[in-house]
Amino acid sequence: SWAHVLTLVLQELSLLCKRDVNGVGMLYDLLRSRWLQALLKIYECLQHYLGKRPAPVTLQARALNREVIELLREAPQSGEIKELRRLLHSPHLKAALLSAHDTVAQKDFEPTLPPLPDNIPENEEAMRIVCLVKNNQPLGATIKRHEITGDITVARVIHGGLADRSGLLYAGDKLVEVNGVPVEGLEPEQVINIL
Repeated sequence: SWAHVLTLVLQELSLLCKRDVNGVGMLYDLLRSRWLQALLKIYECLQHYLGKRPAPVTLQARALNREVIELLREAPQSGEIKELRRLLHSPHLKAALLSAHDTVAQKDFEPTLPPLPDNIPENEEAMRIVCLVKNNQPLGATIKRHEITGDITVARVIHGGLADRSGLLYAGDKLVEVNGVPVEGLEPEQVINIL
């Protein structure tokens, strides 16, 4: 775990601190800081959650409910079975809880990316598909036409802007498509209007 690794690093740094190696004291204090410890705990919790994502046992809880009610009809009628049948017939359970369960269980909450364009050259070095939701805020990046290739590229990423906070766009990135519209042959002003 990260906490164990951090403990080992701190032990090693404490030895270097005693030898007064430049900057080690500051690094030691940083790694011992409560906020970093808390951040690592949060990271470990998130990693644990990602490894064990909750998944529904069934997508059709209402159908299972009907099946159980039918099975209980044939069973010997004890007080517990009558109570269970009454609960399973309850409109709150059937209409609200089981219906909500089935609706959520059948949805896919993972993000979906658009398909890659068909006309990608074989010799293309690397391509990233970036999805940024602006919500009426500026992108926080400027674009320009490359002097030699004529490609539309990111000229500058403004510190603190949406593009900077996302960590997905970098100065020099070539824009191939914006909002599903190919940008080859367009002027930077036209691309800005698409953004």
